Amino acid sequence: MHCTDCGVPDNISRSGVLFIKREQLQEELHYQSLEDLEQLLQKKILNRDDSSEVLVKTSSQRGFYPPEQLWNLVKNQDLLELIASNSFTTHFQPIIDLQKNDEIFAYECLLRPQWKGQSVPPFKLFEFARETNLHNYLDQKARESSIVSGSKQQVPAHVKLFINFLPSSIYNPEYCLQHTFKIVQENNISPNQLVFEVVESEKIHDIDHLESIFKTYKKSGMKVALDDVGAGYSTLEILEKLQPDFVKIDRDYISHCDTILKKQLFLKSVIKVATKLNIKVLAEGIERMEELQFCRDIGIHYGQGYFIGKPSPEVLAPVMAG
Repeated sequence: MHCTDCGVPDNISRSGVLFIKREQLQEELHYQSLEDLEQLLQKKILNRDDSSEVLVKTSSQRGFYPPEQLWNLVKNQDLLELIASNSFTTHFQPIIDLQKNDEIFAYECLLRPQWKGQSVPPFKLFEFARETNLHNYLDQKARESSIVSGSKQQVPAHVKLFINFLPSSIYNPEYCLQHTFKIVQENNISPNQLVFEVVESEKIHDIDHLESIFKTYKKSGMKVALDDVGAGYSTLEILEKLQPDFVKIDRDYISHCDTILKKQLFLKSVIKVATKLNIKVLAEGIERMEELQFCRDIGIHYGQGYFIGKPSPEVLAPVMAG
């Protein structure tokens, strides 16, 4: 099951035919290698001043692309193959309850792409996916990887799993999220155990769309969280509209919060707003005991960071750094 806009990737065959469509004309050129294909694209299209609209595809692809997009796919064939083959693993970072003896509360599921034995930075993969219109598919598969991995790890039902998602990848929540809900059912995970977390919230401009996504998740029994609070989402009006179950405060505001008055005032203001709306607050990026203690003292509910525990391929108990 795939949304028609999810851009299911096609691998590019290492030899084949390049089809060039220009207005009513179509040209077919054979290539013998990816290097040959690059040269054809550059010679026939990319270096021309022709203003007419041009679309291209190879014989192994189902649809036509703008030339620059196909060029990017060819130049980054390894990343394309990685996405097409779903070569992902999921790591788990512990989240503790600062107000209940630092007991384990949840794990955040973090995508860790692998290709030919090498790790690939997630930001690099998502950047490539955006540029080539594959981010919808990648985001869907990243969610799937987190759900399946969490199920295999047999995380206790009372311990939640935080799973990232890109709102821009979900055009129609009622339709686009059916794949995710199906994976949840197939892996026997309780919807109440899952918390879907917005990433890159500072780039979201359509609050109404995000509200619709949140409502769809909640209607299915799941929780929702806002990341990077402080980048435009800490106002009472916005939080009241979105009604997240959790807000996560970025490390920028947590680092040395025990000594910097400006950060202390900001954190207390977030707690005040969150308390009014019955939203739980989670501090990210805790790397020092002093930061953890300050967050606990001012009433922040949950903590996450390298001081508590680093991401791991297995769910591990929190180990406070010495």
